[in-house]
Amino acid sequence: MGTLDFDFIFLGQSVLKYQVPLDIFTTINQIYEQNYNNLYPANKQLVGKIENEHSLFYNGKDESKMKNHNKLPRNVTDYFVTIFKHYLNWNKIREYDLHINSIWVNEMKQNEYNPAHVHRGMLFTGLSSVMILKLPSTYGKEYSAKETPQNGRLQILGATNGQFAKIDYQPPMNLRDFYVFPYDMRHVVYPFNGTDETRRTLAANCDVAFDPIKNRGAA
Repeated sequence: MGTLDFDFIFLGQSVLKYQVPLDIFTTINQIYEQNYNNLYPANKQLVGKIENEHSLFYNGKDESKMKNHNKLPRNVTDYFVTIFKHYLNWNKIREYDLHINSIWVNEMKQNEYNPAHVHRGMLFTGLSSVMILKLPSTYGKEYSAKETPQNGRLQILGATNGQFAKIDYQPPMNLRDFYVFPYDMRHVVYPFNGTDETRRTLAANCDVAFDPIKNRGAA
C-alpha cells in the first residue's frame, strides 16, 4: 500500500481519519450483506442500543460468549493491520505488539443509539475505530439547535483542557471515512428519526501491548 492520506485531530490524544480504498470498502459491504443470516450476533458483548450488531471477525481468548471466527479475506485484515501500525508509528509508539481482537458491524435504525462508551479487547490498551459503510439520505427532524445538527452523528470526547483546547469532535459523515483512536477515548452515536433507511458502520478493536516508560519522550 502506498502513502496513506489521513487527517489529524488532537483531543488530548490523537484521532486520525483515513479514507478506505474503494475495493476494501466494497468487499466489506458485500461480505456483510451476503453473509448476514449466518453472522454471529454481537449484542451481548456491546453497549449499543441497537438490534442489528453482527461480528465479522473475533480472535479473543474468551470463547465463552463467541467462538473465534473470520469472515474477512486476507487483504482486508492486512489493511486493518497497516492502518493500526501507521497510527502507532505516527504517534511515535515504539516496540509494540498488536493483535486485532474483534471486528463487527452496527446497523442502526431510527431511534437506536450508542451511548457514551469506551472499548477494550483482551487488554485495556489498544485502538478503537469507526468506519462509515452506509448512510441514510436524511437524519430526520432536529427539534432544536438546527444550526448544529446532531441526529445520527458520531461524537468523540477528548481528555484535555485549556481555553483553546478542542475537547470534543463531531466529524462530518462521509462514506469510506475511517476514524482511529485509543481505547479509552469515550464516544457516542446519537439517534436519528424520520426514515426507514439505516446507518451502517464498522468497528474494529486492536489490542496494543507496549511499554509506556520506554515510550516517554519517544522521537
